Amino acid sequence: MKLSILIPVYNERTMAQRSLSRVLEAPLPENMERELVVVDDCSTDGTWNILERLASMHPEIRLFRHERNMGKGAAVRTAVSHATGDFCLVQDADLEYDPFEYPKLLRPLLDGRADAVFGSRYLSSEQTRILPFWHSMINKTLTLVSNMFCNLNCTDMETCYKVFRTDLLKSIPIRSNRFGFEPEITMKVAKRKLRIYEVPISYHGRTYEEGKKIGWKDGVRALGVIFKYWLIDDLYQEPYGRAFLNNLTGTPQYLNWLVRILRPYAGDTVLEIGAGIGNLSARLMGRRLRYVAAESDPLYLHALENRFFRTPNVQVLRLAPDDISGYAELAGQFDTVLCINVLEYAADPEAVVRAAAGVLRSGGRLLLLTPQNPWLYSAIDRVMGHRRRFRARELRELVERQGLAVREIRQINKAGALAWWLFGKVFRRKKINKLSLKIFDKTVWLWRRLDWLLPWRGLSVIVAAEKP
Repeated sequence: MKLSILIPVYNERTMAQRSLSRVLEAPLPENMERELVVVDDCSTDGTWNILERLASMHPEIRLFRHERNMGKGAAVRTAVSHATGDFCLVQDADLEYDPFEYPKLLRPLLDGRADAVFGSRYLSSEQTRILPFWHSMINKTLTLVSNMFCNLNCTDMETCYKVFRTDLLKSIPIRSNRFGFEPEITMKVAKRKLRIYEVPISYHGRTYEEGKKIGWKDGVRALGVIFKYWLIDDLYQEPYGRAFLNNLTGTPQYLNWLVRILRPYAGDTVLEIGAGIGNLSARLMGRRLRYVAAESDPLYLHALENRFFRTPNVQVLRLAPDDISGYAELAGQFDTVLCINVLEYAADPEAVVRAAAGVLRSGGRLLLLTPQNPWLYSAIDRVMGHRRRFRARELRELVERQGLAVREIRQINKAGALAWWLFGKVFRRKKINKLSLKIFDKTVWLWRRLDWLLPWRGLSVIVAAEKP
């Protein structure tokens, strides 16, 4: 097991050697290796020469340099891309935070309870340097605002000490170049519903005379970052694929609309194929005796396991939609199968529907939702990984070939079809921007009521079929 210690450095010639020495000497849990991923953010005071000398003496140090000064967030982003450990810990080079507290920070991760751990300066700790009142108040105010927007009860959002599982951290895009990294990553791990723990840490803050770099302008920018990433859902690294699909359909009002249609068909035992991060599962699993959320993507599986860890009627199952052999042990166990936004990704949609039909009991229902209208296929579909868009007629024929009786075919989201045509066909965009998606979600109440009036086909089509 290895810990990657991510160290952004800028103009720290008086602290660099002492800081890295402390990090190299810091105790770690038994059988844990360390690597120091040090990123010099174009220092101009001789720091780079000191870092080069230290790196030549210690093979644990991996050294990188920016050609221009970009800020802490950019340096952390570079460090994350080069990290090879199981866990990543952010360590500033100014020694305001004590490396000898690493074991305390790592414990919730090693125990399997947490995906991220924040070290809090405001929980009870052995020692904390008394600093100016207004600096502390600004930190606490930013934490309060962040908590309000991301629905956490964190005590110290702005803390440097943040530790993550590396696989999860690498999957989160970091856009902020300066100190906006802290509110950005906090908002995104909250939206990803990662398990976040806090532990008390000591704090030996510097004054501005001693070299502290963050200022009041960074506090104002932090407010903007909080609002920005509350408004948009930039949660997964590109390429977008199904991650972009979560931005599209993982909007609460749209999902509520969809659930209104699907819920009357859902029985006591449900299999959801391609459950994603559980947006539908969370809304449909209530009052079901057994709800199986099946997924193959490792990140989504992790999200599902976190989300339903204490939900006894929900089972998370590793199952790829087109892994036909994986369905064999589920034969005849369910009275409802959901296949929502799955067939468009499948190499052989008919095989998926056949396998889904095989797990249904007699009288069980299969619910399909797919993108509709082949003429709408555009660069947006290609970026999302869609192989095709369907016609309602071909879905009916596909389902009936598996011996199922179609009970209803329903058009949905006709307003979305117009937007898809404009973005994909007229403007030739490769994605629909997140602000447009957010606006759409806030106006779903209107489009839902107008859907039956609009004369064209919907962006998606729902097919409800029954097994004789």
